[in-house]
Amino acid sequence: MKYLIVGLGNIGQEYADTRHNIGFMVLDEMAKEAGVKFSTMRLASYVEINFKGRSLHLIKPTTYMNLSGKAVTYWMQDLKIPIENVLIVVDDLAIPFGSVKIKPKGSPAGHNGLKSIEGLLGSNEYPRLRFGIGDNFAKGRQVDYVLSGFDHDEIPELPTLIDKSINMVKSFATIGIELTMTNFNK
Repeated sequence: MKYLIVGLGNIGQEYADTRHNIGFMVLDEMAKEAGVKFSTMRLASYVEINFKGRSLHLIKPTTYMNLSGKAVTYWMQDLKIPIENVLIVVDDLAIPFGSVKIKPKGSPAGHNGLKSIEGLLGSNEYPRLRFGIGDNFAKGRQVDYVLSGFDHDEIPELPTLIDKSINMVKSFATIGIELTMTNFNK
């Protein structure tokens, strides 16, 4: 069984540890734990991890957030992975920091990466792991907020939340989205 795990983020050092790059951060930690390194390939940084008989193809789009759909559709077609075996790891303003949820489909809710993916797939019926970043910003400051780093009181919690996210990705690939939702969406 093959799975495409997509961590959303923006390339470039200036975006490295920002809230919007949590998808990259989760995949970077997965690769580090597996002892593998990403290679720059077509439209994405790519690495493959094997877990319990599953092939997890991890990509971090190099297209910038607003064009993430180009990388997702390219890799889905190249690897022949069906939409139900794709998981997008994304930051989510609608969920408080400290909460991570997985769901089988949904609207982009204003997220430009998800808008791009939905636009090119022609569907919102793809699984996503939503990493809560909260919405602690002043009116009109959303862009500044998502492109800023995590607060000092949030940073100590990040490793635990990233580990939880990795466990959710592995669970998705082994027992499916329904049981993963039951086990983790508390």
